[in-house]
Amino acid sequence: MLSSGACLLCGASSGESGLCQGCFDSLPFAIGERCPVCAVSTPGATQCGRCLKHPPAYDRVVVALDYVSPVDFLIADLKYSRKLAAARALAYPLARRLEQEPYPDIVLPMPIAVSRLRERGFNQASEIARHACSGFGIRICERIVRRSVARQSQTALPWRDRARNVRGAFDCESDLDGKTIAVVDDVITTGATLNELARTLKSAGADKVIGWIAARTPAQR
Repeated sequence: MLSSGACLLCGASSGESGLCQGCFDSLPFAIGERCPVCAVSTPGATQCGRCLKHPPAYDRVVVALDYVSPVDFLIADLKYSRKLAAARALAYPLARRLEQEPYPDIVLPMPIAVSRLRERGFNQASEIARHACSGFGIRICERIVRRSVARQSQTALPWRDRARNVRGAFDCESDLDGKTIAVVDDVITTGATLNELARTLKSAGADKVIGWIAARTPAQR
């Protein structure tokens, strides 16, 4: 059992999630009707137009939260202010969301380039995966895929340019024949990075690739 401390959002006494009960209960959980593939909100839980027009290489996405306040604050604190406690706050609702999910063969934190890892000191997806999977006993593998040199941040690009920016970004020399891979990441927007990684994993033999994502941004218009 993790010891309690100060809530990351309001400073009150917190529990296992790193948030107090009030702040945790008020999080923008990703509920309601969603595209069964990319998890963006859709009327009637129908497949969204983008997934119909351009079916992604990944099979589906599981998300815990919507990327609105205060989730955007927690993710920014984790990635840019090195507040690793925020990973636990993001992982806790994801772990609850995954309780009803079938277990994959491998959990893969979204890889980051070595140069970015050295600069940041950690991989935020690895931190989230470690907390989210701690109670499930699932194997986390970080070395089956290598990410090439750091490219321009996806957040700085218009969504139409993101697929081009990550094309050929991953290398995998592992034999993943028939495996189901769950890819953990902090946030999904267009899904371009997950799609490119899924393409690489399936080229290495993976049968299914599922995104386990802490938060999802609203649909891009």
